[in-house]
Amino acid sequence: MSQFINARDALVPEAIDGFLRTGEGLLARLDSYPHIKVVVRTDWDKSKVSLVSGGGSGHEPAHAGFVGQGLLTAAVCGDVFASPSVDAVLAGILAVTGPSGCLLIVKNYTGDRLNFGLAAERARAMGLKVNMVVVDDDIALPDLPQPRGVAGTLFVHKIAGSLAENGADLETVTISAQTVVNSVVSIGMSLDTCTVPGSPKESRIGSGKAELGLGIHGEPGVEQVNFKGARDAIGMVVDRLASHLDEGPYVALMNNLGSATSLEMSVLTEELCQSSIGDKVKWLIGPAPLMTSLDMHGFSLSLLPVSDKQLQLLKSDVKPAAWPGCNELSKALVHPVPLGMEYPSVQPSSNPEMADLLTQCCNVLINSEADLNSLDAKSGDGDTGTTVATAARAILDALDRLPLADEGLLMRALGNELSQTMGGSSGVLLAIFFAAAGKSAESGALPVDALKSGLERVQQVGGAAPGHRTMIDALGPALDALPNGVAFAAKAARAGADRTATITSAKAGRAAYVSADMLAGQNDPGAEAVARLFEHLAND
Repeated sequence: MSQFINARDALVPEAIDGFLRTGEGLLARLDSYPHIKVVVRTDWDKSKVSLVSGGGSGHEPAHAGFVGQGLLTAAVCGDVFASPSVDAVLAGILAVTGPSGCLLIVKNYTGDRLNFGLAAERARAMGLKVNMVVVDDDIALPDLPQPRGVAGTLFVHKIAGSLAENGADLETVTISAQTVVNSVVSIGMSLDTCTVPGSPKESRIGSGKAELGLGIHGEPGVEQVNFKGARDAIGMVVDRLASHLDEGPYVALMNNLGSATSLEMSVLTEELCQSSIGDKVKWLIGPAPLMTSLDMHGFSLSLLPVSDKQLQLLKSDVKPAAWPGCNELSKALVHPVPLGMEYPSVQPSSNPEMADLLTQCCNVLINSEADLNSLDAKSGDGDTGTTVATAARAILDALDRLPLADEGLLMRALGNELSQTMGGSSGVLLAIFFAAAGKSAESGALPVDALKSGLERVQQVGGAAPGHRTMIDALGPALDALPNGVAFAAKAARAGADRTATITSAKAGRAAYVSADMLAGQNDPGAEAVARLFEHLAND
């Protein structure tokens, strides 16, 4: 997999320097590349307790992204997924530690424990006061002697960081940090492995599977489970966490492991709120990428039972922009639709033949969803099939509310339905098509002539014409041939749709921005949808 890097051995130093460009003079690195990679605060008062954390890189924004007021004093960065050396950790300690001492916050991995632990011993031998807490919040593997430290570490950073910023002594900061370590729990799930720079991607997670309880270095999880969607994913994660929970209340940290989209993370958050423990979760940190695993397509959930004092510390302001804040969860507010947006009600009416016709058309579009998405991915954004299938399902759901016995009213009602349920330009254009066709039918036009009126209106408003590589290239010929029978219309629609594969310079739609070589040999998805509709009706 191609990546935007120069050389593997230069990746972390170059990334740190790029990160520091936006540090506003409040962050610096020790002049020790390439072996010692340490980010430090430049505004640190050494009369306060310093906080030093770190580990392998690849978890950004952790750990350098959390160096700043109210969080870490220094972050010691190793190479990707590799613990920093003893010298690097010692350099970080010496750079920021004064007479009040230093707390090391370490994730429970052998390399980190050894290197941070030995660095602490050397610093103590130099006369510095150094304490260390080891975070072991991962509950994926039951009865494991040394559970891994994962995203729950960030709770420790925030609570200890706020205390240190406000002048608490080393003993107070250490005890508070250890209290968090003793009570925070975490578990993760992913749909794919991560891509380590300079190495081939491991593909151990099969299609339709997700990995539960995997670590932040791409190491395998507890088990591979069937993936059925966000609700099921949260359900499995919550089930594993539930036995570790009491009555709460809890702060949840919803962590993006790297490449889950914001949309996915918001859906996961909603499912958490709707889950069996939703009433115990009162506050949320995220959803955001906080402790990632490079580009892993997954998430982790961490839960911390909080006292009023801990909540105050979690909510306190910090300087690092990567920290998303701790926000109280509430119900999704809903306001009424503004006056004037309501569509005029119509009296439903029965027409079994029309109901059957609409049902057939909708099922054709629903069954073509994947094929149309695949076509659209070659010339657009890959969602045509989903867009028309969503509209088709909405029409099926609305059948008993439609005026099926009145063609004019029915066309208008279909236009209203599509304007509400079908996204993108296609929804607007088809709403215009049916609205204009309905108006024409109500004026006495025959059905075919009414549909032609709708098509003319679409061309006027949308600006597309025959030969522009749109659904018009199939719909226009089909309507012209329809008076001769559905079979002739289907043949004309198919010819028009197939002709779009030879049009390599689109004049409308997203395909207008696509190069000729990407369009050649591929039917326009809208035209293909029209052809499939008429072909089904002709063969019925």
